[in-house]
Amino acid sequence: MTVEAILFYFFSGVLLIAALRVITARNPVHAALYLVLAFSTAAAIWMLLRAEFLAIVLVLVYVGAVMVLFLFVVMMLDINLDRLREGFWSYLPLGAAVGVLMVIEMVLVLGGKYFGTEHLPNPADPGAGYSNTKELGRILYTDYVYPFQLAAVILLVAIVAAIALTLRRRKDSKHQDPAEQVLVKRADRVRLVSMPSEKKES
Repeated sequence: MTVEAILFYFFSGVLLIAALRVITARNPVHAALYLVLAFSTAAAIWMLLRAEFLAIVLVLVYVGAVMVLFLFVVMMLDINLDRLREGFWSYLPLGAAVGVLMVIEMVLVLGGKYFGTEHLPNPADPGAGYSNTKELGRILYTDYVYPFQLAAVILLVAIVAAIALTLRRRKDSKHQDPAEQVLVKRADRVRLVSMPSEKKES
């Protein structure tokens, strides 16, 4: 057994344990930390597959941004754990059925006659001057440029729709209207009052 195989089985075991602890941990903060561990080990597996760009993106985007945001939100919210666990047993049969179905699909794909691990060749050594990032960018912006742009438009529409659905105007909020500020006149803001002068008697 090679060193790469040993590292692959080690990271895969850590990833499975971390993923299992994400759904079984009682504390939401601990579950978020286990998810960070799962993302980190998944990035290590990407490194073993010589996909350095995907590995560093997984660490920077998910571990460095998304999961930190999740962790802060979970820590700041006052979550009632007892109420959160109320519907666990009612959803357990459906979740178990979905999990068993996914395990069966993975066994059929990885242990099949044509798609087993023994039929998949190891990735070839690209050489010292190979750039994974450059090759990924070339494929995205040449062969898959239209699906890539379509995905960008769909994400943009989703962001605009999410902002529009969650935007609520409060009656007590204060805001400025530049159009009213430009059209204002002096008589609307300043009133000159003529008053007789008074002489103070000594």
